[in-house]
Parts: sequence; C-alpha cells; structure tokens
Amino acid sequence: MMAKKIIVIGGSAAGPKAAARARRMDENAEITIFQKSPDLSMASCGYPYFVGGFFDDRNKLLCTPTGAVRDPKFYWNAKGILAKVNTEVTKIDIKNKKIEFKDLTSGEQGSQEYDKLIITTGATANMPPIPGTNLNGITTLQSMQDADYLRKIRDEGKIKKAVVIGGGLIGIETLEALHLAGIELTMIELLPQLLTFLDWKMAKLVENYLKTKANVITKNGVAEFLGKDGKLSGVKLQNGTEIPCELAVVAIGVKPNVKLAKEAGLKIGALGGILVDEHMQTSTSDVYAAGDCCEIKNIITGNSVLAPYGDLANLEGRVAGENVIKGNVATFPGTQQTGICKLFDYGIGITGLSESKAKEAGMDFEKVVNASPDKPGFMDGKLLITKLLAEKTTGKILGAQCLGPGDVSKQLAIWATAIKGGLTVDDMVNADFPYAPPFSLAIDHSIASAHILQNKMHGIFNGISSLELKEKLDNKEDLFILDVRGADEYEQTRLGIGETLIPIGMLRKRLNELPEDKNKEIITYCKISLRGYEAAVLLQAHGYTNVKVLEGGVAAWPFEKEK
Repeated sequence: MMAKKIIVIGGSAAGPKAAARARRMDENAEITIFQKSPDLSMASCGYPYFVGGFFDDRNKLLCTPTGAVRDPKFYWNAKGILAKVNTEVTKIDIKNKKIEFKDLTSGEQGSQEYDKLIITTGATANMPPIPGTNLNGITTLQSMQDADYLRKIRDEGKIKKAVVIGGGLIGIETLEALHLAGIELTMIELLPQLLTFLDWKMAKLVENYLKTKANVITKNGVAEFLGKDGKLSGVKLQNGTEIPCELAVVAIGVKPNVKLAKEAGLKIGALGGILVDEHMQTSTSDVYAAGDCCEIKNIITGNSVLAPYGDLANLEGRVAGENVIKGNVATFPGTQQTGICKLFDYGIGITGLSESKAKEAGMDFEKVVNASPDKPGFMDGKLLITKLLAEKTTGKILGAQCLGPGDVSKQLAIWATAIKGGLTVDDMVNADFPYAPPFSLAIDHSIASAHILQNKMHGIFNGISSLELKEKLDNKEDLFILDVRGADEYEQTRLGIGETLIPIGMLRKRLNELPEDKNKEIITYCKISLRGYEAAVLLQAHGYTNVKVLEGGVAAWPFEKEK
C-alpha cells in the first residue's frame, strides 16, 4: 500500500498541529508543510509580550516546551515532516489533486501532488482605506516581522509618541507593550466603545481604567496618515483633530486569507471564511481547512462566526490532521468564542454570549452583575466584576464577561466549561470547587454570581443595572437613592447622584428617614452591593414594595464619580 501524500498549506498554528497529528496517526504518510514566511509554528499571541520586554529571546516564540526551535530541521528530525519555508503556494488544482508553488528565495517554481490537502492560510490584517498608509512608521502586529520591528523600536527608545488604532484584543495588548517602552500613547477607536465583544458598561469600565495609562479616543476614526519626507508625523481624525506621532500600530481586525481556496473553487461563506463542516472538511472531500481562514459554528446560536484565536486554530488543526488519515472520525463542534486579554493589572474576557449578542439571537435571558473579590481580604483579595447571562426558561448559562485585577482567567474557565456542558444556574449554585483562602473565597466569586442570578430569577433579588439607573436619573424620575456604606467610604468616593447615606449598621434605627410612601422606588447600594442587598431585604421586611439593588455597586459604576 502506497504512503498517503499529505500537504499542509500554512505553518503558523493550525498547520503544524494538523501535520503533527497526521504523523501520529500514520508513521508512513508523506507530509509536507508549505510556509510562505521564514518562520514556523510562531506563538503569535506572544508577540505583544516580546515587544513589551516580558522576555528578550525571540526564539522563545518558536520553541517547544523543552526549548527546541521548531525550524525545518526540527520538523524533519523529530517528526519526519518536510517543512518548506519561504515557499508560497500559488495555486491549488483540485481536479488533478496537486498544488503549484514558488520558492521565494531562489524564484524556482514547482508542483506537488497530494492525496489529502489541509489549508491553514490564516488571516490578513485589515488596513484602513485612507491616504498615507505607505508612510514609514505604520505597522500591524500580525507577523514575526512586525514583532521584530516593534521590538527594535522599543529597544532603541527613540520614539516618544505613538497611536494604536483599534481597541480590540490586539490593540489593547499592543498598547500595554508600547507603554512599557515609555512611549506616550493614544488609542483611537471608531466605535463607541473598546473591546466590542463586551457589553458597553463592561467596556466602559475598561476604558476608565485605561485612561489612567494612556489617552483614549472613541467614536472617532483616522481619516488620514500625515507624513513628512516619507515618514509618519501624525494622524488626522475624522473630526479634523491632528495628533502628532512617529508610530502608528493598526489593529482593526483581520480578514480570512482565502484567495487560494476561492480560486480553487472551494465554497466561501457569507462572512468571508472557508466553509467547513464539523470534520473541518471543505466543500471538496479531499480538502480540509483549519484556523483563522475558516468560518466555524457558534455552539450556542448555531450561527457561523469568524473566531481567529490561536487555541481554536490548534484544536481545529488537530481534528483536520486526524481526519485526513483516519477518515472523518474526529469532530470540532464549534466555539463559544471565549477570549481574554491582559491590560496592565487587569484581566478582561468573555465566554459565550454578551447581552447584545443574546438579543440579536432572539433569546429570552436574565442578567446580573457581581462585583466581589477573588480571595479573602486577609489574603489580599482583588476585585472581580462579572456579568452573567442565563436563559430564563431553562436557567442554562449563556455567557459571562469578567474583568478586574483578580483572577479573571479562572472565572472564564469555569463559565466556559459550564456553557460547554450545558449547565444551568441551579447546577452552579452548589458547585464543588476547591477552596482555601490562598485561592478563593469560601463561596467562590463564580458561585456567588450564580447565587445572585438565581435569586434574581426567583424574584428574591430585584436588581437594577447602572445603565438603567442612569437612564432614570437622566429622565429625572422620582427616586430615593440609598448608599449604605460607612461614612469613611463615602468620603473617599461617592456617586454624586443625589444619594442619602445611612450606613447599614444604623439603618434599622433610622428607618424614619426613608420616604413615608412605601411604594416609592428606592435604589440601594454599597461598594459591591452585598450590603445593598441586605438593605433591600430589610426594607422589604418593613413594607417597602419597590426596592431595587444597584448591581455591582460603586465598584461597577461606569460613569464619572465624585471624589
């Protein structure tokens, strides 16, 4: 029996994983990776941290856990895989099952036949269609070459002002990296908020934090790059404002790189990615695809999405690599689009649906915000703010957003697993997680979030979001707003929304200071609204019928506060 001929186009994340999995499934297969760039298996999510100086050895982005650089020699010796770098595949001939390629170093051209083909051509960084994009000093952070360029800028220390265009994951991480280099930074985002995968309030809390480190401009895009003698000197915004800068990093998303696939006649989806099934098989039976070039399914809504994440690329590549050898035995069911980023002392992330995406999907859901520490105060617990969504009829968890200086990654992992397993709020209220003070509270932040949501769904907790309260205030509705923190807390920070201060410990003695009308709308809160909830329960016990708790309290208030 002749050895199977497997060709993989693309050598970043999905491609090498697919090739390695295929090798483990079949020692005798002839496996070739074609990679256009000079590097293989780059840890592209690590680029901002190389730029920021978290580590200095460039090869760490290319290494195995044991420190071996994954170059062509490594792939041949360790895996028996032929890796051709600096080699561009120029055509896929599906009818004759072969590809054509060009060596970018020598200019030599050739062709190679395959039995099975895996396309992992990734994505291309978007560039705004505006004047001046050819000026020196404008870059993205999509490749090793981009990372090398920005690291050189960091090391030389000559640039004083820079702009980051785009407030998504890459933009946020790049800004931190350049800030560590001592560069004065401005982030420019065309949309009304940063990190559009978050709901507005959560994104606003991120923006408020980021403004302590850099200038932030939203609802205003770049209209033109300005230059002098071929070099970038500034950007002109859509409102006419000019911002001087010597460096601009464009991070306005990516688009699937599907040129080869499209020219070969493979089906492309409405979002611009290669269409694949759960086996990562394309519209042609002998051709598979994986990674950022594909459209995949959102497992909650069933809709196709683009999800250019390194972890998903590896998972998809593993499935494709197994199936080209074993037949369609492995499946990739889809994604719930879990994402996380680091911004100085904050972690920020989401798993599942945001409120806006749940509304788009026509789902009937309940939501809640919990602001509380990740560990006890005596263990230096740090704040976490979680927004949790669940389906009203079933209680099934739909999504969680989390941010703050606490352990965001742990929270997102918990909720991602809950969503994947189809768990409900009732399943989560008694979850048996490991507990010790160095790691969590006795009732973990995630379980507390489930408790609050369960209380809300059962009518025990009547919450109001900061956005809803702000709307009532703007409409000058007749409210009684009750802050039940201590006087010392109130002196440090107050919302300044016409609140009355009655500390929780004095509330029973001072009920006479509350409105006589027991039906008047009362909003209670404290720092994180735990005492606010206790106050609401107390007031309800004394006959007040329209009491609401400000979810997340002062800690989750996204608007300007008095100091």
